Amino acid sequence: MSTQKPSAKARRSAARLAAVQALYQIEQSGTPLDKVITEFARHRFGEPIEGEAMVEPDAPLFGEIVRGTRIRSAEVDALVSGALDAQFSLARLDVLLRCVMQAGAWELLASVHVPAPIVISEYVNVTRAFFGGKEPAMVNAVLDRIARERRPGETSAG
Repeated sequence: MSTQKPSAKARRSAARLAAVQALYQIEQSGTPLDKVITEFARHRFGEPIEGEAMVEPDAPLFGEIVRGTRIRSAEVDALVSGALDAQFSLARLDVLLRCVMQAGAWELLASVHVPAPIVISEYVNVTRAFFGGKEPAMVNAVLDRIARERRPGETSAG
C-alpha cells in the first residue's frame, strides 16, 4: 500500500484553510492565540473530517498566518475596511468571512514572497469551502483592492 505525500502547494492551501478556522475560533471563543495554535497542531492536523482524510497543513505557515493576523490586527482591519464597498463595514460582516479577509490581507501585507494573484486565489478558494453565494467574489474584490494598493504592479491592472 503506497501513500502519496501531499504536495507542498496542497499543504500550504490546507494551512490557509486551518488558519481561517483558528482565527474564527479565537474570534468566537476568545481562546488565547497560542492555545489555539497548539490545539490545532496537536489535535486537528491530519484528522479526518466526516470520514474524509485531510491534507496535513504546513504548520509553520499556519502559525505565521494566525499570529501575524492577530498581532497586526489593527493594520489588517484598516486595510480590509478601506477595501470594502461603502455599504459594508468590517464589524457587520459575517465573522468567518471577516476572518478570511483578514488572513488574506495579512498575507498580502507580510508575505511579499508569495505573488499577490496566488494569495487572492487561495483565499477565494478558502471562501468557497464555506460559502456558496457571492462571498467568494466579495473576497476577490477586497483582496484585489488591497493588492493594488500595497503591491502595485503585481495585479493585472496594477
